[in-house]
Amino acid sequence: MKQLDPLVNLWPKGKTMRGSGQDNAALVADAYLAWWQLAGVECAVAEAPVDWLRPAPSEAPPKTASHSTAPAVSIPRDLPSFLAWLKQDAGHVERRWPSRPVYPSALVDAPLMVVTDMPDPADADAGTLLADKAGALFDAMLRAIGTERSITNIASLFFARPPGGMVEAADLEKAAARMRAHVAAARPRRLLILGDRTARALLPTNGDDAPNSLRGFNHEGGTVPAIATFHPRLLLGQPAAKAECWRALQCLIEDVNP
Repeated sequence: MKQLDPLVNLWPKGKTMRGSGQDNAALVADAYLAWWQLAGVECAVAEAPVDWLRPAPSEAPPKTASHSTAPAVSIPRDLPSFLAWLKQDAGHVERRWPSRPVYPSALVDAPLMVVTDMPDPADADAGTLLADKAGALFDAMLRAIGTERSITNIASLFFARPPGGMVEAADLEKAAARMRAHVAAARPRRLLILGDRTARALLPTNGDDAPNSLRGFNHEGGTVPAIATFHPRLLLGQPAAKAECWRALQCLIEDVNP
């Protein structure tokens, strides 16, 4: 066997192992020591027993600091800085999407802030949120409660539209946290949330809330009264839902007029 090569080479030619041992005991001892050294034995006696048939464990690499957790993002607290951060920061999920961004308005202390889920395809073409037919219906909703678009802060959870209009749950959670900071910076008097996806992200219900009533929306700066209703895009396809939408909007009539 290959492991015995050093031992065999030390044997005098024409002699058996036993005969050689009798003729030269020192040579035999040296041969055995050489064999054990090749097997990994470093000393004759040690304090702890060793299993020589088990391979020595490989040395673990030194631990390094984990970089899997991204550092917390510092979100600006005033609205102009917040909007500049939206437009300039490369870490927003919308940077992965090819659609045109549509940024929110810059009104501070508006009587009403409206939050939708994301720009529609027509919004991206027009460069403004709630455009085209859905926008015309939205303007009618504002007029019904005695206000108008020019004095309303309009924003969306996502400032661009993902392919197919689908977002991952983790991205929705991040967008909701970002919107809470946005509302704190904008300081509106009331908040109108449009669409089921937006309502579930920002104003989830536990089943005990009274229907069509104002609820407290918690953000970094405190609480603002809020209500959720149907998105105009749904009302265009389901006119029967307009009655329920109107009941929700009535809660805002006394509070949105400047």
